[in-house]
Amino acid sequence: MKFSEIIEKLDNLVENGSLTSHRDCDPEITGIAAIDEAVCNQLSYIEGAKFAAMVTKTAASALILPLDSQLQSQASDRGIAWIATTDPRLAFAHVIKLFYHPFHPSPKIEATAVVSGDAILGKDVYIGDRVVIGAGVRIGDRVCIHPNVVIYPDVAIGDRTILHANCTIHERTQIGSDCVIHSGAVIGAEGFGFVPIPDGWFKIEQSGRTVLEDGVEIGCNSNVDRPTVGETRIGRNTKLDNLVQIGHGCQIGQNCAFAAQVGLAGGVKVGDRVILAGQVGIANQAKIGDGAIATAKSGIHNDIQPGEIVSSYPAIPHKLHLKISAIYKRLPEMYQTLKRLQKQLGDTE
Repeated sequence: MKFSEIIEKLDNLVENGSLTSHRDCDPEITGIAAIDEAVCNQLSYIEGAKFAAMVTKTAASALILPLDSQLQSQASDRGIAWIATTDPRLAFAHVIKLFYHPFHPSPKIEATAVVSGDAILGKDVYIGDRVVIGAGVRIGDRVCIHPNVVIYPDVAIGDRTILHANCTIHERTQIGSDCVIHSGAVIGAEGFGFVPIPDGWFKIEQSGRTVLEDGVEIGCNSNVDRPTVGETRIGRNTKLDNLVQIGHGCQIGQNCAFAAQVGLAGGVKVGDRVILAGQVGIANQAKIGDGAIATAKSGIHNDIQPGEIVSSYPAIPHKLHLKISAIYKRLPEMYQTLKRLQKQLGDTE
């Protein structure tokens, strides 16, 4: 594909980012690569001045650059074709879709699949080998269900959703359109509910349901539990990484992103556009406001206000955490100073 063709397609795809380009050369682009791995006839991108040195080193034939005249001049001087935009990473993501198309089988029901006689299937559905679909399941149009998926009774799945191999969808779960459930994920399994009694524990049946709104993605080996009553809900376009645990009764807003090994206890309420970095843990019933961010390994026991950034365990405001971290590195030196002062005071007395 000629670089000029890519520019033309990006003009139609990239929103809110007017494109400018260097058109003195129009190389043939055969693929994409990271900036430090790209070779001739490949396209890559640079997000900002932090990676400026790579412009003078890369072997890429074309680059997506930020709106930085210095970087653009460096690329032009080296004869590298380029295009500039306000969000190079987003533009690069669009280019990836031009070169890479995920595996998606043609519509078919494989012979080894077991589909209940009263299940309702939409148009152009693919059902892979050894899939089991229970009674009363409703599946939308162009849904793709890869091998070994198990869908319990009374589940509803929206149009164009993809269920990858070996995931399990428990009873009464509702999954919206354009969702992706990755391998090993379990959606709608019973939450962790027990009442202590003299002899041990009395199990609380989890009679609620789990709801994933449109565009939700669930990573490999993640779990979203159903509650005792009511529902566990994940809002539209929210993305969960691998190994994420969402406890029973949690309410998660729209456009959130949770990195690997995040764990939410029961009843947590998360607003819209919240970002939780890796291994963040949130205690029972905590409320996280819209736009809040928790950095890696934060332990959240109390409510977090909208827009707040927190770090550490237990979580504290991120700016305070940075100050404490700076002092922490000086503790040995401060300890020696304290010992000298104590000795001086003792000698004086």
